Amino acid sequence: MPNSTRECHSSARLRLRYDFVLALTTLNSRHPLAAYLIFFGSYLVFAIGRFPGTKIDRSAAAVIGAALMFAFRVLIPEQGLHSIDYATIVLLFAMMVVVAGLHLAGFFEWVTEMIIAHVGPVHLLPVVIFTSGVLSAFLVNDIVCLLMAPLVIQVSRQLSRRATPYLLALATASNIGSTATITGNPQNILIGSISRISYLDFLAHLGPIAVIGLFLDWAILYLLYFRSRSEPQTAGPAGSKFAPPQTHVLFPVCVTIAVLAGFLAGSPPALVASVGAAVLLMNPRYPSKHVYEEVDWSLLVFFIGLFLIVGGAEQAGIAQQLLSVAERFNLHNLWSFAGVVVLLSNIVSNVPAVMLLKGLLPNFNDAHHFWLLLAMTSTLAGNLTITGSVANIIVIEKARSESPVTFGEYLKAGIPVTIATVIVGVLWLSHF
Repeated sequence: MPNSTRECHSSARLRLRYDFVLALTTLNSRHPLAAYLIFFGSYLVFAIGRFPGTKIDRSAAAVIGAALMFAFRVLIPEQGLHSIDYATIVLLFAMMVVVAGLHLAGFFEWVTEMIIAHVGPVHLLPVVIFTSGVLSAFLVNDIVCLLMAPLVIQVSRQLSRRATPYLLALATASNIGSTATITGNPQNILIGSISRISYLDFLAHLGPIAVIGLFLDWAILYLLYFRSRSEPQTAGPAGSKFAPPQTHVLFPVCVTIAVLAGFLAGSPPALVASVGAAVLLMNPRYPSKHVYEEVDWSLLVFFIGLFLIVGGAEQAGIAQQLLSVAERFNLHNLWSFAGVVVLLSNIVSNVPAVMLLKGLLPNFNDAHHFWLLLAMTSTLAGNLTITGSVANIIVIEKARSESPVTFGEYLKAGIPVTIATVIVGVLWLSHF
């Protein structure tokens, strides 16, 4: 081959390499802008619930945002793998499986049947509040609301009562009760995994706030809906009874108790919950196909996508810039921090808010205290509006056809409940 031809080919290869490097450099120069657009676009959807003019909801936005972080090389695969907190995903999934076992066994129907048999209409409000509050304290509150909302409507119908006050009680009490433990709600699961606070420590600090909050919830809803009228002690319509559960409740209840005992004993929550889920799946009464149908896969996908979006924001320096701006609000003050968390949780929802603030707390002098404050305020803030938490949306959507709750009616209860419980929570944590 002539020298001139070889030189031409060599020159072409060098030119091709130069163009490739130039393209990568150009792409890399767009990283900050791409990262900003992806991050704020995703959080816009988290705030309003759906991208305008499309069917892209929060979960879809999380997937799209995560994919774009990789497509624009804001994140590389290795960084993406390190951005995900796998203990959070495993614990959330395992608790969904445990609750699915309870549901398939008829546990929640059994609880409802007990309420019908032993509770008069005058006591229905506190029973709904404390039942949903206690269940949400140890099981994931979103799933509790998903399963309990139709049963609350059915109980209200049988007792000839308007369902709205009891649906509000279910939504608000599930948020309040879920404050108590790491497994109460998705954001607490995340906080427990990142902060390494033990299950018992979490319960000892936030459990009393949850108990006081449930009593405040009862008082506020009673004043709003029941103060001006007396409720007769009458039973429901004759002959309207729930069918007894078709399967044995004992096995999944024992598994759940064993899992909770493992939490309280100080074992790693993700490990304990996954073992409990595995034991449950070994029972032929609970085929994996039916169990997996109960799992909220969209929530798991939302979490993974959100981890990657925030990971990309951290790599691009966006999170650090936002946190430096946030520090100007004197967030080392308990009341200022609580106010910012309540506001942010109602703008973008509590899980994205926690995901955004998680990088700030390790720099605080008393990080342990502020992790607990973040868990408490981000959860209780969910009671302010319908869109404040997923649990609220689930209850309202389930009741839409039979007992619709308007945004204004929810706000009438949500504002006083949120203000009262957050104030009590901050006062409690400031003294203990």
